[in-house]
Amino acid sequence: MDDAWRVDGFAEVRELGAGAQGRVVLARHEASGTPVAIKYLAARADEDDQERLRHEARMLGQADSPHVARLFQLVEGPDTAAIIMEAVDGVSLKELLERHGALAPEAALSVLKGSLLGLAAAHGVGVVHRDYKPANVVVPADGRSRLVDFGIATPAGQEAGGAGTPYYMAPEQWSRHVPTPASDVYAATCVFVECVSGRRPYTGGRAELMRAHLTGAVPVEAVPEPLRPLVMRGMAKAVEDRPDGAAAFVEDLERVAGEAYGQEWESRGVRALSASAVALAALFPLAAWMMPGVAGTASVAGTAAGSAAGVTGTASAAGQAAGHVAGHAAGAGKLAGASAVKAFLGSGAGMTAAAVGTVVVVGAGAVAVQEVTEKDPAPRPTASVAVRTVADVRPCPATGPAGEVLTTPAGPAKVTLPAQVKLPKDTTVYRTGEGLVIGPSNVRCESSMGANGGGTTIGDFRTAQVVQFWQGSVGGIRTQLCEYFPDSPQAQKERAEGNECTSTVSSRQALPTGVPGIQAVLTRGPATDDLPPSPAVQAQVVVLTSRGLAWPLTCTAPLSHADICNATLTYWFVQGLGNAKPAKADLDRAAERIAAYVASTRI
Repeated sequence: MDDAWRVDGFAEVRELGAGAQGRVVLARHEASGTPVAIKYLAARADEDDQERLRHEARMLGQADSPHVARLFQLVEGPDTAAIIMEAVDGVSLKELLERHGALAPEAALSVLKGSLLGLAAAHGVGVVHRDYKPANVVVPADGRSRLVDFGIATPAGQEAGGAGTPYYMAPEQWSRHVPTPASDVYAATCVFVECVSGRRPYTGGRAELMRAHLTGAVPVEAVPEPLRPLVMRGMAKAVEDRPDGAAAFVEDLERVAGEAYGQEWESRGVRALSASAVALAALFPLAAWMMPGVAGTASVAGTAAGSAAGVTGTASAAGQAAGHVAGHAAGAGKLAGASAVKAFLGSGAGMTAAAVGTVVVVGAGAVAVQEVTEKDPAPRPTASVAVRTVADVRPCPATGPAGEVLTTPAGPAKVTLPAQVKLPKDTTVYRTGEGLVIGPSNVRCESSMGANGGGTTIGDFRTAQVVQFWQGSVGGIRTQLCEYFPDSPQAQKERAEGNECTSTVSSRQALPTGVPGIQAVLTRGPATDDLPPSPAVQAQVVVLTSRGLAWPLTCTAPLSHADICNATLTYWFVQGLGNAKPAKADLDRAAERIAAYVASTRI
């Protein structure tokens, strides 16, 4: 575990499950305290594994609904990847059914409605879940079910084979036809039958299940008589005889439920689900962690979560991970009572199902349920489907004034790049004394350090050459400041103090930073006849940092490798901003301007 990579900005709480394809962990977003589930691929995952995770992120990211566990981010590297998801503190429907057996009709209808609303959000953007089952439904303390794990989801109408869970697969999935939203309706109805009857619609081995789903009678006798028409329609063998999507089926459900159980059926059902979930509060890792004797209870909860997941790979584990959330063990003594739960979970629709509605609080051996309102906002991770890259870092050898070999500055072996930086093929992140620099792989990287300055050169004109010079003397720092930022307050101060401060750089273009007090410019780089054959590009970025330093970085490359210049200049720009946190839109605009400027320097 020690050599496993971790996503920056998230403190790992504990592992929920692991298999040949990777692992799933509970983690805490360090900036906000929000609990998340992170699904990591195994190190050195192949391209097929990475593409499956990208696919899951795309599918999960498109389904925007309070009934679907949210995707926060996809983080990707050349040989590994992770998705960061909302963690819902609750118990899986699978666990609920195994421990409580059949649900009351109103509770079963409430589970079905919540799940159908989650599926409807997916269907609305053209996504078919394909693996709706009890393990992929989470019931938190407020009793409102949530849909998780889009590991094998697919665009509607796309041929996708017969993947799914045999107990709930629609006939067209068995015959390997194209799945449609009606396939999800079929699976949801199968789960409804299991909820209301306490047993699956069909049992047996794979061959028996296939025959039953393709030709067997719909098991309506297992459900109350008023609900049989709903089951007949939802489990119809022919796609055209079912509702064409989850939204249409919700309309049928509400009509049938209202006629059979009155207009208050849903509130009664949600209360019953909440009571059932709260009865299993010891299996909520966050609640169990807060109990006296936390170590033993948390261990039991962890065992239950891992058992419920039952995974050999990561797809099923992700569903259980999203359904369980744990506290940060280092702060156990500080969390006590409902206010602590709210501080940890945060609140607001879409963060966790328990954040607005009801929260389980466990203490002194008693279980209480406290209301939490939307008037208690808290920060949370920024939701984004943008890809961030995790890259290996290679130290760049350095020599001193007398040619002696210097110790390379210590630093991480991997780094997570900003979302705006796309690492081109066959490039590496190099660690230098002045920062991290992107350059071509398998080339010389040389740094030198003199008494009053130094620099780094990576590569050559065949692929790309990246050069960074820095000044350490007062005069050298002033020269660079005046060259690139002659109109800055710092330059004006130099002139007011009688120091010469002029510029010979004529191609400056301001690059907005989105951070007050920090300036940046783009230029065409130093005038020289030493350039690669045309067509080629050469551009330079300089950031005037909060320390008053203006260290330029220049990239020269054949036009076919202009993407290397885009990446290295953008990354240097972001590093120059230091600890400042500009808005994503500002960083996106800066990256676009850098790419446009690089293209404009074509020679």
